[in-house]
Amino acid sequence: MKVPKRLAPLLEEGLIDEVISQLMSGKEATVYVVRSGDSIRCAKVYKDAKQRSFRQAASYRDGRKVQNSRQARAMEKGTRYGRQMQEELWQNAEVDALFRLANANVRVPQPYICTDGVLLMELVVDDVGDVAPRLNDVDMTPERALELHAMLVNQVVRMLCAGIIHGDLSEYNILLAAGGPVIIDLPQAVDAAGNNEAAAMLCRDVENLATFFGQFAPQLLATDYGKEIWTLFEAGELTSESVLTGRVDVDTRPVDLEALMDDLEDARLEEEARLRYEQGLRSAN
Repeated sequence: MKVPKRLAPLLEEGLIDEVISQLMSGKEATVYVVRSGDSIRCAKVYKDAKQRSFRQAASYRDGRKVQNSRQARAMEKGTRYGRQMQEELWQNAEVDALFRLANANVRVPQPYICTDGVLLMELVVDDVGDVAPRLNDVDMTPERALELHAMLVNQVVRMLCAGIIHGDLSEYNILLAAGGPVIIDLPQAVDAAGNNEAAAMLCRDVENLATFFGQFAPQLLATDYGKEIWTLFEAGELTSESVLTGRVDVDTRPVDLEALMDDLEDARLEEEARLRYEQGLRSAN
C-alpha cells in the first residue's frame, strides 16, 4: 500500500521496513499494520487535535505535569505553543501508561517507541495469529461473560495498583487475544492519585464492564465492584490478589448529631480566633 506521510520518517530511519495495511481509523488515531524486521507490529498515528472527535476534557488533563510554568501558562491561554504542549502531553500519557502497565503485568500492548506522533507497539493477535477482535464483536455465553468480566476487573485492579485509571474503558477498547483480554487506547489515562475525578472515572470504567457483560450474565448488573475497589485503594489495602465480592458494606449506624454539632461549633470558634489573631497582627503593623 502507499506509505502514509506520517510513517515515511520511520521507514527512512529503519524503525519499520514495510507498511502492510491500515488496521482501523478511530476517534483519535489511525492504526496501521507494519513490519519491523521479522516482527509484525502496529503503528498508531495520532490525529491532529482538529481532526479528533475525542475532546481533551479538563477532567482528563487534571493532574498531568508540565515541565515549567511557561508551558502551563501557554496551555491555559490556548496559544499555538500551548496547544502543541497539550498534544505532547496527550500522546505521552498513553506511552507512559503503556510502559508502566506492561511493567506491572497488566495486559496491554507492549510499546516500543513513540516519535513524531507515531506510537510503534505490539500487534495483538488471537489464537490463530489473526488480528484480535474487539470485545463487542465476540460471541458470548453467560459462563464466558462471567469469566472475562472477572479477568478484566482484576486488570482494572492491577492498573489502579500501578496508579493508573483508564478513564474510557468499554467493550470497544478491549481486544480478545489468545491469552485473554488486552486493554488498549490509553491517551486519556489518568493518575489515580493526582486527578480529582479519579474515583468517579474508576467507577465508570467498572460500571461499563458490568453493563456490557450484564447483557449475557444479568447478575453482574447488581454488583458494585467499582466502589469496593476504590474503598480498598483509599484504605491502602488494595492488591492484585484482593478478593472482591462486588458489594460495599453501608454504614447504617445512626449519626451522633450532638457530637457533630460540637465539632462544627469548635471549628467555628477556631476560625473566629484565627481571624481575630490576624486582625491583631494587621493593627499592630
